[in-house]
Amino acid sequence: MREITFYLDFVSPYAWLAFAKLPETLEGISCHVRYRPVLLGALLQHYGNPGPAGIAPKRAWTYRHAEWLGHAQGTPLQMPQQHPFNPLPLLRLALACSDDGCINRFTADALFRHVWEGGGDALAPERLDALHSHLAAQLRSDAEAPARAKALLRANTEAAVADAVFGVPTFCVEGRSFFGADSLPMLRNFLQGDPWFDAPRWEAAAAIPSGLTQG
Repeated sequence: MREITFYLDFVSPYAWLAFAKLPETLEGISCHVRYRPVLLGALLQHYGNPGPAGIAPKRAWTYRHAEWLGHAQGTPLQMPQQHPFNPLPLLRLALACSDDGCINRFTADALFRHVWEGGGDALAPERLDALHSHLAAQLRSDAEAPARAKALLRANTEAAVADAVFGVPTFCVEGRSFFGADSLPMLRNFLQGDPWFDAPRWEAAAAIPSGLTQG
């Protein structure tokens, strides 16, 4: 059975779109998916990337594009009242449902729907309370759970950097990474054994010299 690590952050609309599409993508393929929450902001900072929110016209385009993609894909997606927002409370809540840094699909689905369905405030106290109640059966109740959740998030994000993950959603499998919701067809193609992935072009792409100079 193939093992896929899905790096995600609930603040990303594209992670939600990929999450919703993933079962269809993997239909008929024997695999196990490990859902690993990471702090997207830390990845962007590591690579010096301001992200879409750092460029005003791109920010507006990203929101329009994400909502249209949800419409086209048949996945409910409404931008929350504020975006970007600090996803730490959601990431730590998700990892309070984990012992090893991975969460199950039920937990991930609850967090994603909390953010991307209905257009509410993702951090509104009353909504967070309701989400906490919804996940009550998944939450670890020992005294160390909050500290463990923080440590797991840090470890997951460090693991993502070690895997050269620069954004979410990213799917890592057998030493290869597939970035973005639009990489899902490519991921399926790889898992189905397309010989293109054994040809030189995969590695050659990383060796192409840049035509830009530091000025």
